[in-house]
Amino acid sequence: MRLTSYTDYALRTLIYLGTHRDRLVTIQDIADLHAISKNHLMKVVHQLGVSGMVDTVRGRNGGLRLKREPADINIGAVVRNTETDFYMAECFDPANQGCAYSASCTLKGVLGAATAAYLKVLDGVTLADMLAGAPQADAFSPVRIYPRAALPG
Repeated sequence: MRLTSYTDYALRTLIYLGTHRDRLVTIQDIADLHAISKNHLMKVVHQLGVSGMVDTVRGRNGGLRLKREPADINIGAVVRNTETDFYMAECFDPANQGCAYSASCTLKGVLGAATAAYLKVLDGVTLADMLAGAPQADAFSPVRIYPRAALPG
């Protein structure tokens, strides 16, 4: 199972906000730290605001903060809220029924059970659990991630 970058950015945003509870944070702060698109992150933050996890404060001195306590933000719920589907294979998509094995295939059941187990693990984790092992706010510094083929030097 692979999460979309949208979900990845949502989780990174929540972690950053959770480690900076003492102040308002800007979208630019998060975008700079992770070297990601500010425009894309704005869409993620908007959805987090609509879902009630993030409070947005407008204006010159505005920014973002968690709207809920970290212990009340369930990671499974975040992932379900940000992912569009959990199709492990094309046979899970109701619009695509082209598999010749669909009448007698047991793979769909196995993959369905694996997806359910994956989500069950995420349902057992809160943002507070994730923050317990996170570095302190002053320990964050921008980290560049390079694809293996594009390593410098």
